[in-house]
Amino acid sequence: MVKIYIDPGHGGTDPGAQGNGLKEKDVNLAIATRVKNMLENEYSNATVRMSRTGDQTVELIQRTNDANAWGADYYLSIHINAGGGTGYEDFIHSALSDSSTTAQLRNTIHAEIVKLIDMPNRGKKKANFHVLRESNMPAMLTENGFIDNATDAAKMKTSAWLDKAARGHVNGLAKALGLQKVSNPPPTGTLYRVVTGSFTTRANADQQVAALKAKGFDSFIDVVVLNGVTYYRVICGSFTDKANADKRVADLKAAGFDAFILVVTQ
Repeated sequence: MVKIYIDPGHGGTDPGAQGNGLKEKDVNLAIATRVKNMLENEYSNATVRMSRTGDQTVELIQRTNDANAWGADYYLSIHINAGGGTGYEDFIHSALSDSSTTAQLRNTIHAEIVKLIDMPNRGKKKANFHVLRESNMPAMLTENGFIDNATDAAKMKTSAWLDKAARGHVNGLAKALGLQKVSNPPPTGTLYRVVTGSFTTRANADQQVAALKAKGFDSFIDVVVLNGVTYYRVICGSFTDKANADKRVADLKAAGFDAFILVVTQ
């Protein structure tokens, strides 16, 4: 198995960059969760661990220590940029040569991300970031647009762009790390997404995820901005067959949760 450590930057008391009604920690997690789901659903030899799965405060040293202790084969840190600019860029550690294994892996992943992310390509860069320096395995940090740029931020507010950004990361990881497609990957097309709550406060969404987990339901949070208001939707399954979605809704209601189906066209 190829062990991939996904690190959504910031979280908890550290919101990261902010702008245009968005917080970096939320967008990072929205992309990272999609990456995790795609890898686990579509590849037979990929196993994923995340530095955080909700809005937790996790110190940088905790992230790299966790990845090192787990014995990850690859470390991917997902971020959003700020400070005046537009577009996508990524980083490996500044001490590495362009011919290093890490650089070669980054070249492959970078190429796949820029195909789909629908933003200007700011290039492949190097920096002395903690997660790149202290991780024992090849590591890369991606900066997926500028949260303080209105054009970039407008894309971050859509599920379609979040899906494309994640897909670029996944395609790159698959090609770079030799991941193997499952024999029957989930088909593309119409998805029936089961929503078990939509909250304007992240803490309330986190509480709903915890309550669902206590009853045996896996879920994740999808960040959506509508008319300038940020909503945290709790998703408890995405299905290509509406009958399966209907069954999940019935199971949730039997367990005491409200739920409805949101139709998503990919």
